[in-house]
Amino acid sequence: MTTEAPGWIDTALTNGPAVTSVGTLGPTGTSSEQAALYLWARGGDTTPDIRLYETYEQAGEALREDAVSHLVVANAYAGVHSFYMDPGLRLVGAFLFDTPHYGLAAAPGHTVPRRPVVATHPAPVALVGELLPEGYTVEEIRFANSTSAAADQARRRETDLALTTQPAAKLHELRFISRTRPIRMLWSVFTRADPAA
Repeated sequence: MTTEAPGWIDTALTNGPAVTSVGTLGPTGTSSEQAALYLWARGGDTTPDIRLYETYEQAGEALREDAVSHLVVANAYAGVHSFYMDPGLRLVGAFLFDTPHYGLAAAPGHTVPRRPVVATHPAPVALVGELLPEGYTVEEIRFANSTSAAADQARRRETDLALTTQPAAKLHELRFISRTRPIRMLWSVFTRADPAA
């Protein structure tokens, strides 16, 4: 897989409100956090103010309540349409940004059965079948709010494996049992429709 340079679609980022804080899906270790850091880096070299929420909807509510200046949402997220349709929000930009590498990871010392239970966020679920090593068949998929939350389930051994990112695997001290790969992703950036309101 070839990694391409990131790129921007700027509809109002340049002349819109300053990026003072970014809300997105957490907890620490998500692809969304990395995308928010990428947006932050566009604006300067100050210490990032990235605020992570349990769901994109909670991050959107933080934007509506003026707790953050910008919201970053992955376009692979099934509920992204609700942000586009919300009259209180304004799409100000979008960018291509590869996620951190995804893979299937287990807790150290955990013997993975041939029919593992796998935790994953719903958006990348198709990667489970692609990355599952030969000889394994999924027993059950359990959905989590994020890839980092999925990693935490595997760390606590509530599941045998997590489809997760390299940062989340490192944070939760998991080991990959599969190959890894990034996802070429489009990310949408929103502000309040009337930032002065």
